Amino acid sequence: MTGPSRRTLIKGLAVAPAASLIGMPMIARAAEIELKYGNNLPLTHPLNIRAQQAAERVAKETNGRVEIKIFPNNQLGGDTDMLSQVRNGGITFFTPSALVIATLVPVAAINAVGFAFADYEQVWKAMDGPVGAHVRAAIEKANLYAFEKMWDNGFRQMTTSGKAIEQAADMASLKIRVPVSPLSISMFKALGAAPASLQFSEVYSALQTKVVDAQENPLPIIQVAKLYEVQKSCAVSNHIWDGFWFIANGRAWRGLPPDIQKIVASAINDAGVAQRGDIKSLNETVQADLQSKGLAFNKTNPDSFRAKLRDGGFYKEWQERFGAEAWGLLEGAVGKLA
Repeated sequence: MTGPSRRTLIKGLAVAPAASLIGMPMIARAAEIELKYGNNLPLTHPLNIRAQQAAERVAKETNGRVEIKIFPNNQLGGDTDMLSQVRNGGITFFTPSALVIATLVPVAAINAVGFAFADYEQVWKAMDGPVGAHVRAAIEKANLYAFEKMWDNGFRQMTTSGKAIEQAADMASLKIRVPVSPLSISMFKALGAAPASLQFSEVYSALQTKVVDAQENPLPIIQVAKLYEVQKSCAVSNHIWDGFWFIANGRAWRGLPPDIQKIVASAINDAGVAQRGDIKSLNETVQADLQSKGLAFNKTNPDSFRAKLRDGGFYKEWQERFGAEAWGLLEGAVGKLA
């Protein structure tokens, strides 16, 4: 969404009650069904803009019977808190990243296998296809419902204050900050780097004081956190892709009438597909902005990284952890890895 329509939307949201961001001026009566949705992103992020549109569509198509109340920007707590709330029914919907829900459903992290996806075409082939279906089935076993279409959180890129990273050999002994994630730590160790797990709040100062020399994140995060001030170059590595699962409390979802389920699922899935396009456009804009601020960009040789991970036993280890079935589905979408 751009131009006046986006400004109008954001202006409207700003004057809405904090607990509810959905306005339905044409509907006088109270909704029969209220569905609470929590997430960790600001209102201006494409995820919330598209979720708002989905909520308005649901209100219209149900003639006001259903109201989705959106609680953005960690209003209901952090990721761990909201995952707990959606499990116990405190909230109806939550959008955890795959790495967050993997703490409950380990196979959900399979989309974050290093250098698995060459591009978005492969991502959506896998996640809209057999890989996504396999993960959704695993999520359902945790008494949660996952909507069919995954939302985009973007590819992660590597930045450094020293030599530009172009191939796997450039990773040797590189002190790089990584999230507190077993998959990320395992990958960077296999690449020969020296990964350090730090909370995100510590990243800027760690780079500034040379505790670490490099870090990795999606471009919008690099922009917002102003990491370009303490980094010199960015390797477009696309080494990990992560997305958001739009999930619902299983009992609450099964309790909705079938006609309501159909309307809500259609609105949320369509909004998710639209949000993917938003993120793609945003990334292109962000790169240009970061370049204007002095961050140099370079391409990488993904084949050298995959070969290093293969030789280091990374793919074999995670094939065993995720299981033959899930791994086979992933390789069916991206080609041979292990």
